[in-house]
Amino acid sequence: MNMMEYKGYLGTVEYSSEDHCLYGKLAYIRDLVNYEANTVADLEAEFRLAVDDYLATCHQMEKEPNKPFKGSFNVRTGPELHRAAVVASKGQSLNAFVCDAIKEKVKRCEAEA
Repeated sequence: MNMMEYKGYLGTVEYSSEDHCLYGKLAYIRDLVNYEANTVADLEAEFRLAVDDYLATCHQMEKEPNKPFKGSFNVRTGPELHRAAVVASKGQSLNAFVCDAIKEKVKRCEAEA
C-alpha cells in the first residue's frame, strides 16, 4: 500500500484513471480529509497542506484532532487462543505478551521487505 507520513498522520495515494489525477485521504482517523493533485510532488505537498489545514481547523474550532493511533486496540481471539496465550505468557501480563508477539512479527515483516 502506498502511504505518505507527515506529523504522525498517514495519507493514502490513489490514482483515478477516469479523472487522470492522483488523490488520497488521511488514513486511520474518523474525520474525512481529502487531497488531490496531478503529480506525485504536488500530491505530497497537498497532503502536507491537508494535515496542516486539518490541525489548524481543529485548533480554531477548539476540537481535539483525531489521532491515527491511540496505542490501544481490542483483539478478539476466541477462547482457545486466549487460553493458550495466557498459558504461554508464563506469568507475564497478557498485554506485555501480545506486545512482544507483535514486535517479533513486525521485525520479521520488516526483514522480508
